[in-house]
Amino acid sequence: MSQQRLTIGALSAQTGSNVPTIRYYEQIGLLPKPERADNGHRYYREADFKRLAFIKRCREFGFPIEQVKSLVSLFEDGDQACAEVRDMAQVQLDAVRMKLESLRQLEASLAAFVESCTEQCSGGATRDCVIIEDLSEPGSKRIGGRPAPGCGGPAEAAPAANIIATELKRGR
Repeated sequence: MSQQRLTIGALSAQTGSNVPTIRYYEQIGLLPKPERADNGHRYYREADFKRLAFIKRCREFGFPIEQVKSLVSLFEDGDQACAEVRDMAQVQLDAVRMKLESLRQLEASLAAFVESCTEQCSGGATRDCVIIEDLSEPGSKRIGGRPAPGCGGPAEAAPAANIIATELKRGR
């Protein structure tokens, strides 16, 4: 990219970030306020392009905004210890691994739902569907009358459906 100034539309097109996102990043301080021409248009520099591309990559790896702010600070100050970045990446990796485990539990529960329905009620009316029955019981750890995978009984952890609902509420 040359030293030319980019409009917000050009910056958006070149980074794959949408315009409202760019404005949001400016508003929260992830991107500096751009120069404005007499006509009010925003103009971005190559440094803004590089910073936005870095932010976008951080978000693609699932880093939350607060961590992205820290990573941007480390990106801009090249004299900091690389270990700080590694530690942040390790925390993110641990979080991704926890999500994967939750998804594996959800997969097992859904597979058990499908199997149970196939064995017990497939082809019947929904009033007799074991999936509908189990989903309608708050906190149920049973699928088709059997314990859900990973749920030996009522004293064990919440079923995967509750775990994933919690993850969704957290925005993960």
